[in-house]
Formats: sequence, structure tokens, C-alpha cells
Amino acid sequence: MEARQAEITRLLREGEPAAARVLPLVYEELHRIAEQRMRHESADHTLQATALVNEAYLRLVGSRNLEWRDRRHFYAAAAEAMRRVLIDHARRLRTQKRGGDREQFTLGSGDHGMQLDPDRFLALDEALEQLAREDPQAADVTRLRFFSDLSMREIAESLAISERSAHREWTFARARLFELLDGA
Repeated sequence: MEARQAEITRLLREGEPAAARVLPLVYEELHRIAEQRMRHESADHTLQATALVNEAYLRLVGSRNLEWRDRRHFYAAAAEAMRRVLIDHARRLRTQKRGGDREQFTLGSGDHGMQLDPDRFLALDEALEQLAREDPQAADVTRLRFFSDLSMREIAESLAISERSAHREWTFARARLFELLDGA
């Protein structure tokens, strides 16, 4: 496992030419994260885990900023890309004029997940952007928790903060997001 992680980090540091070789090494983990996100969705959800992973990966390698420090940094970027894909998907759903039941989005792991229809999902995105303006670190913790489902220890390592600080930021972020969403 350590050799595989080291290989991923080495390829990521090489940049754009090695980016295509990273996918086979990270695909399984990205797919597991996407499946976990989509597991709480309705069976007829129009976005599948495979499509979420593929779209997020295309956005990652399509960007011109391919300078990842290590695999944790890459997974954080992948989580952000998945978040953007889900936001774009929610916006497309919201603009459809067909009506009917709203699809549900689940954010976070089972113990702290929230089910949101597309309008609430977009409201959450706006609240998360407001949180980022107020407390960028709390927003980073939130993104890593919701969209990467990293443990607090992994989040602390990724952000180079103490685990206690990660917990404190997560507690603040949840309270602030609920406050912002309550006003929406």
C-alpha cells in the first residue's frame, strides 16, 4: 500500500505528462468515494458514481494547474471537482421545466449527511462560499469532510493543522452553515 501511495505522489508531482498514468492508480478510490456519495440518492438518480468520477477526473486533468503536493492534495482537488460536478448537475435539474419530484442529494457520510433537493444543494454551495469568505480553513475542512469523506486525522494532515483544530473548525462550520441555510 505504501509503495502504491508513493507512486501516486511521485506521478502527481511530475505534473501533466504523468496525469494520465495516475487514473488507473486512483480510480478505484475515487469510485469508492463517488459511490458513497451516490448511495444515498434515489435509485433513478440521473447521475451515477462512474459518471461523477469520470467528469471530476476530466475536470482535474483538463485544468492547467496540475501541481499537486501529494495524494491527499490530489484527493482534496478531486473532492472539489466532484462538488462542482454535483453543483452543475443540480443547476441543470433546477432549470428543467418538467416538474415532478425533486431528486435528493446526500452530503457527508451517513452519521452527518444532509439530504438536499437541487435548490437546497445550490443554497449550500452559496453558504459554503460565504463560509470560505469568513473562515477559509473551516470551509476547507468542510469540503474535505463532505466531498472526500476524509477522517478528521486525514483532514488535519492534509491541512497541516492539529486534529483538535480540525474538529473545532468542523463544529464551527456545521453550525455556521446551518445558520446560513436557515436564513436562505
